[in-house]
Amino acid sequence: MTALTDIKRRCEAVEACYEFLLAYAAQGVDDDRQSRNGGQLRELLVAAVAAAAGLADAGLAAVSILGLDTDRRYLAFCGVLRQDATKALAVLELVLAQPRIGSQLIDNCNASLHLRALLTDIFLLDEVLRGHGLGHGADGPAGGA
Repeated sequence: MTALTDIKRRCEAVEACYEFLLAYAAQGVDDDRQSRNGGQLRELLVAAVAAAAGLADAGLAAVSILGLDTDRRYLAFCGVLRQDATKALAVLELVLAQPRIGSQLIDNCNASLHLRALLTDIFLLDEVLRGHGLGHGADGPAGGA
């Protein structure tokens, strides 16, 4: 898997999870175990955790492919991406650790600034890659705010 394919896959997993979380929160579900979407909820959360765990390294690999890995501005952004991914991971893993995941819990998760910061980082990274001819539509991550 190329670094650009990897980052695209990771970004799409986080975005798909967040989109599902928005819809799930609106359903008024008390317990994911009693919801027809509960299994999918946990699957998407697990996928987002796996994706976010390696997102900063994938971002750094993309910066390296662009030959910008000596530019402190790009490296600084990769540092921010790492911090935001770490914080978002803590939120997602806490949700996954719950025996019962209801809509209210997911609504609070969606409101987390840490998760939103990671999504914003993903959208920003996509725009940067697009500016270098590697973004969405050029085998880069999906994005858009």
